[in-house]
Amino acid sequence: MRKNILLFIAAALLTGAIAAQKYEGLVMTPPMGWNSWNKFQCEINEDLIKEVADAMVENGMRDAGYEYIIIDDCWHGERDSLGFIHPNAERFPSGMKALADYVHSKGLKFGIYSDAGNTTCAGYPGSRGHEYQDAISYASWGVDYLKYDWCDTEGLSGIGAYTTMSEALKKAGRPIVLGLCDWGHNSPWNWAKEVGHLWRTTGDIYNCWDCMHNHGTWYGLGVLQILDIQNNFEIRDKQGPGYYNDPDMLQVGNGMSLNEDRAHFSIWAMLSAPLFAGNDIRSMSQETHDILTNSEVIAVNQDALAKQAFRYLKDGDMETWFKPMADGKWAVMFLNRGKENIDIDFVWKEHKVVDEVFSKELDFSNSTFKLRDVWKKKDLGNTNKKLKASVPASDVLMLILSPAK
Repeated sequence: MRKNILLFIAAALLTGAIAAQKYEGLVMTPPMGWNSWNKFQCEINEDLIKEVADAMVENGMRDAGYEYIIIDDCWHGERDSLGFIHPNAERFPSGMKALADYVHSKGLKFGIYSDAGNTTCAGYPGSRGHEYQDAISYASWGVDYLKYDWCDTEGLSGIGAYTTMSEALKKAGRPIVLGLCDWGHNSPWNWAKEVGHLWRTTGDIYNCWDCMHNHGTWYGLGVLQILDIQNNFEIRDKQGPGYYNDPDMLQVGNGMSLNEDRAHFSIWAMLSAPLFAGNDIRSMSQETHDILTNSEVIAVNQDALAKQAFRYLKDGDMETWFKPMADGKWAVMFLNRGKENIDIDFVWKEHKVVDEVFSKELDFSNSTFKLRDVWKKKDLGNTNKKLKASVPASDVLMLILSPAK
């Protein structure tokens, strides 16, 4: 009898862990916002965050769909005698509640960062052993988004650690988006749908088009390196409205060429990836602004189906990607990975695109689609005519295909 009772208790505990639910109904399209890390890393304070919030309103980014202002690592101060975390008093003298209130007053949402381990990646106090206390603090401050990292987690289970924080956030009573940042180490796409709203699939992005940057104990990845990891049929069907594969934050405006920035943004849009700008939006160029706020490209990213594109063809440095969209539309991206311009001569009627993961088919010999160039914002006729174009080096030609009436 005692053995049966113990088995029942164990089963109940396991069932509770499996049934642990995140807040549903949040971010039904990929979340959009700004994160402090890529540009500022630890050089952050409350004045910077207020200025970014002001800029996001004034430059039209909020109206373009960017709504989260997320403070990444290095905001932490110390824990008090009861174990509750406090912000660094020199950097955030008004406290996080006042800062969140300011961000909310701008019609934006407020995000923060922590880590599942003892310390954050920058060496500040992590949430291990303090998950419920931290969740209570975040809720009381008015936090809307938590980026939860994976440094200093030796001996921890990814499923266990992230489920604990998910449960803590739910118990705290405030709907908070949970972004899992374990760099894909724990294959979160296989289990995190019930735990969080997005999960990193790769290591950290580095500000380059095609490189791997040695940080000593780990490598930062260029845009193309991340794309190649993301081109994985194992993870395509793990994404949908409210839960997303996350290839990391944007580096648009941080030093790559205009072509590379445009291609980078296009790739993230085609993947229906979360769009978190990582540049200094207070002083960005008009070209950077125009990339980040292109409504037609953002519409591809924000499509209601939230399906990730797949690579249909590869011919040397030229790749052709297709993305199924709502209302019978498709997006197509001709990606030039190389250092020279490439001419394309695409005869639509010779192609039958089959998306085996989502059981969708695009047979151009039987259907006609109108073509829209989303970067030039120009109609290009339809698929009855061969597409002839030149794609610049490290750039894209990106089209929306709409069923012709």
